[in-house]
Amino acid sequence: MPPIINVIIPAFNEEESIAHVIKEIPDAVSEIIVVSNNSTDNTEDVARQAGATVLQEKQKGYGYACLKGMDYIASKDVKPDIIVFLDGDYSDYPSELTHIVNPIINNGTDLVIGSRVKRLREPGSMTFPQIFGNWLATNLMKLFFGAKFTDLGPFRAIKYDKLLSLGMVDKTYGWTVEMQLKVLRKRYSYTEVPVHYKKRIGVSKVSGTIKGAIFAGIKILSWIFKYSFS
Repeated sequence: MPPIINVIIPAFNEEESIAHVIKEIPDAVSEIIVVSNNSTDNTEDVARQAGATVLQEKQKGYGYACLKGMDYIASKDVKPDIIVFLDGDYSDYPSELTHIVNPIINNGTDLVIGSRVKRLREPGSMTFPQIFGNWLATNLMKLFFGAKFTDLGPFRAIKYDKLLSLGMVDKTYGWTVEMQLKVLRKRYSYTEVPVHYKKRIGVSKVSGTIKGAIFAGIKILSWIFKYSFS
């Protein structure tokens, strides 16, 4: 029996991109959940018309949106086996979801990160703060924990029961690194799958602004040092 896969897509003002993302998600996915993070455009209507379940989360923050999606899934009678997190800006290739979940289905891996390797990235698709932040964070995790991560990529899959056991709490920029650090702490299995990455539609709300990049960097580093010295 094939696993039940749910996709959670946090989205803030992604009316131009969200339908593209939804339509390219493989049919193996049982439910696509778009969490509108206080969008002021037509993101919700476009996502709904494209076939997604649409939730609203008024508190701004990537983590807030992800937790909203998890709360919704927890309320369902039938729980998924795998949760995939995917951004709504169309920078990833949703069709690669199959590659992301394969290590879980075939090998029993707990967490899979879509790694935005340089050879598969469209030039200019990642900003300097993103590239430097990923390099710094993953090297600190290697130093303190012996981790083999190369990216904090948002395109990722995790077993649902393992996700629940992590007790995720970060409400904003630290969601991805919190997940990876807690997986390391609990000694869950993980791997990375190289994924293609292209220029997003619209302007990034985090790496596209100086304020966003600074706050994201501070949050990521604070999680790493918290776990390193606790």
